[in-house]
Amino acid sequence: MKKYIYKLYRFMYGRYGIDELYKFCLYFYILLFIISIFIKSKILTIIELLLLIIIIYRSMSRDISKRKKENKIYIDIKKKILKPFKNINRNIKDKEHIYIKCTKCKKILRLPIPNKRGLKHVKCPKCGKKITFFTLKEVKIEIIKKK
Repeated sequence: MKKYIYKLYRFMYGRYGIDELYKFCLYFYILLFIISIFIKSKILTIIELLLLIIIIYRSMSRDISKRKKENKIYIDIKKKILKPFKNINRNIKDKEHIYIKCTKCKKILRLPIPNKRGLKHVKCPKCGKKITFFTLKEVKIEIIKKK
């Protein structure tokens, strides 16, 4: 068994391997494969085959600089697409703060959760614009008496 692993290491030496674009293409291929089980289409099969060829070609390529450029372009596009959802993700993960983007200077403001629901007003510390936002979150304040 170790003999075959060593041969695989020797074969992959100097080749590009796996990166973010490879993973995306692989997940997309698996999705298309599952869809093609239910929907029989020659176009879908051709797209799957081309995607599989691209996946294998990229991982076995020895032109590392070109593959890095392709991956960087993919990551830049991915960041541009996911940027509007960044504050939503932060608001879900952080239970103690609310994240809001200033409409004028585009600065992200981190605010403590208000005690009451409803419309709230905040002044941006960078540009001074008054920002109004609506919150559904309400914190229950517990008072613990020491005996």
